[in-house]
Amino acid sequence: MNDQFPDFANMTIKEIKQYLENKDISVDLIQKLAGDSRTGVVKLSQQLAKKLKKRKNIIEKWHINNKYEANLRNIGYKLIAGIDEAGRGPLAGPVVAAAVILDPNKPIYGLDDSKKLSAKKRNILFTEINKKATVGIGKANNQEIDKINIRNATFLAMKRALDDINREIDYVLVDGNAAIPDLKIEQRTVVDGDSKINAISAASIIAKVTRDKIIFDYAEQYPEYNFKSNKGYGTAEHIEALEKYGSSPIHRKSFKRV
Repeated sequence: MNDQFPDFANMTIKEIKQYLENKDISVDLIQKLAGDSRTGVVKLSQQLAKKLKKRKNIIEKWHINNKYEANLRNIGYKLIAGIDEAGRGPLAGPVVAAAVILDPNKPIYGLDDSKKLSAKKRNILFTEINKKATVGIGKANNQEIDKINIRNATFLAMKRALDDINREIDYVLVDGNAAIPDLKIEQRTVVDGDSKINAISAASIIAKVTRDKIIFDYAEQYPEYNFKSNKGYGTAEHIEALEKYGSSPIHRKSFKRV
């Protein structure tokens, strides 16, 4: 099958790199490059082999993390929502929850706990999830957090996220060990679900990116707290700013450090 490729022996390494830019990696391509007499070309083949292995691992992870949802579908549940939140711990801003129903026929490779992903990767996946899945978002602001406490505000945000989907959800998979109170939909909690179940991973990414965008907007309004850097969490510089300027309208007054 190697005759499908150009004669790399008559190409410079620069030309080979340009050729590879828009080509899918295959075992045949790697083997063709590995047979070249030049060390630089052999190194290219080794780099491609690593990329191919990484890609296979990502695809395998999708299938492994899809098993729980697949089993639920096999016993009759159709619309299965994964749910997670972002922003329980910060001293300022809302807590944001996301509910995501994935389409099993439209895999989204690379899903993981949002905390394990770079900001660039989260944003790429955020766009892909919104294109391929059904997404709901719910928020509880700092005033609601102060009124009913962060735990109840988180559950409120989760219910709002499920309502935002505006479809008859059959089953809910909740990250963590705390079930959503008074939920009329069948649910199950999954500890570390954001790294074990695709729908919850997707929800964690949507919640995280959505909250980051909100807090970055607040950073423009209240630059003295450097929300762009600390995202509302109680870093040393944030505490110092609170001591110097007092709290802002988006701070959680019920939190002791505020």
